[in-house]
Amino acid sequence: MKELPVSSKIIKSVFFHPGDGRLYIRFKNGEERLFTGVPEEAALAMVEASSPGQHYIEHIRTRFERVA
Repeated sequence: MKELPVSSKIIKSVFFHPGDGRLYIRFKNGEERLFTGVPEEAALAMVEASSPGQHYIEHIRTRFERVA
């Protein structure tokens, strides 16, 4: 799993495993989320967005399976 650099008001860190599409997100409030089946392009689009937190809400949270 590799860490993806992110600058966000609500997201502290992002880790992505390109082999199986696991996306791990740690929020600044202490919450942690793990999603599966996430394409690398989707993970990169989130961390490169002008607002990664808003991008997460609109494009990741409801689109991919959350396992933790």
